[in-house]
Parts: sequence; C-alpha cells; structure tokens
Amino acid sequence: MQILKVDSQGADVVRLQERLKELNFNPGRADGEFGLGTEAAVIAFQRNEGLLADGVVGTLTIKALGFEPAPEVVVADAMFPQVSVGIVSRMFPQTPIDNIKKNLPFILTALEEVELMSRSMVLMSLATIRAETESFRPIDEMKSRFNTSPGGHAFDLYDHRRDLGNQGTPDGASYKGRGYIQLTGRDNYRTIGAEIGMSKQLLDEPALANKPEIAAKVLAVFLKRKERKIKEALLVDDLGRARKLVNNGSHGLDRFTHAFRIGESLLATF
Repeated sequence: MQILKVDSQGADVVRLQERLKELNFNPGRADGEFGLGTEAAVIAFQRNEGLLADGVVGTLTIKALGFEPAPEVVVADAMFPQVSVGIVSRMFPQTPIDNIKKNLPFILTALEEVELMSRSMVLMSLATIRAETESFRPIDEMKSRFNTSPGGHAFDLYDHRRDLGNQGTPDGASYKGRGYIQLTGRDNYRTIGAEIGMSKQLLDEPALANKPEIAAKVLAVFLKRKERKIKEALLVDDLGRARKLVNNGSHGLDRFTHAFRIGESLLATF
C-alpha cells in the first residue's frame, strides 16, 4: 500500500476504506476518494492504536491496518530532508557559517541513528539548537543568578538539586549545562549517557558532553524521548508547547520560532 492522505484516490484508498469499516471505523462509502470522512476515520483508528493522529496513512498506520507498505513507502518515510549548510545558515542568521559546516554533519548523523528523519523533527532539532546555543556549536552553561548565589562558588545553586540527581559540591559545576541542548545534572548525564552507551564516561568526564559527535547524540536521544508529544504539538502548530517539552519553559522561544518558521518555508517541498 502507498502513503495515503486527503485528496488521494484509487484502489488503495478503496482497500483502506473497506479495512476501516471492518475495524468499526466507518469512513463512509468506499468510493476510492480520500475525503474528510476517511480522514476522520483514520484519525480515530490512529488514536485507538496509540499512533500519531495526523490523518496520514504512512508506514506505521499501514502496518497497524494489517497491510504491507510498498517498498517505495519505506524509502520515502526514511528519506532525510535535504538540509544544506545554506538553508541552516538562513535559520541562523547571526551564526558563523564555519560553525554550521563543522557541526551540521554530526547533527544529521545523530538524528538518522535514532530515526528522527521527518521534516518536523529535523526542524524541531535545528530550532532547538537555535534557542539553546545559537552559535551552532556545543557550549558550556554560563554563570548566572539562577545557578550561582551572590558571592558563592560557580554553580553552587545546582550542588544540592535533588531533582537533578546532584549530591553536593562539586556536582553543580561538574554537571552544569553542556552541549547543544545544555545537558544538566548528574541524573541526566547518567541516563542520557546510558542511552548513547557512555554513562560511565560522561559521569567520570562530563566535559565530553561538549564534543560535537557526543553532543549531537545527546540532542537526538533527548528529542527521541519526547518525539510523540513534540509531533502532537507541531501537528497543531503549537510551537510554544513544543519548546516547553524541551526546556520546561519559554526561554529562547523567540529564536526557536524564528528558526522554525524560516526552515518550514525553505523545506516546504520535503
């Protein structure tokens, strides 16, 4: 079966409509026209199956319906958007292009490894970097009133943060924010590190989180954890909610939104 969505027509749409009826998700008449009734039935089916309810019959929905996706469908779902240095530089207008040239390959490779290759998640990844580290390179968190007390040692306000898994001095400074998304706290260094096969290394040598290839893996794994919720937010164009899923607030939302909208327009055909 091919990828199907609103305005699709033909025999595959008839098969889809008949199958939806069999499963008690009535799309109306099986006329081979993918209209709003069929879309509503697909969305209801997707919600029932715990799939992203976008109304598009892609690889996962095709399989859930009991069909085999056509070979070209698998290829299409796995095809990386053609994200060039030129496009990313327009999303990062204040960033030296050499930083993008150096770091973009690490980002794209890491996203591919965890199968975050859809247009929406690539845009989410790049816009997140714009919000967190506009220089498009892994960086250390800077001292601020939020992490360092007046007259205190650097990052002392993090030292005893149980929500971060920190156990006292010098955990605040050791496990301060690093990378493209500011990985922060002993617990995050351990758990994210485990997911990329580097738990002990990151705990013993947390500065490794600023190596581009490692920072890219951290970014990809972190976003993969929240993929479903992020996609649901982006599906209704709620960039604020998508941003909050990453940093628990709205810090950098203006930069995030600016980058996302530019990328959205430039990658409109992918």
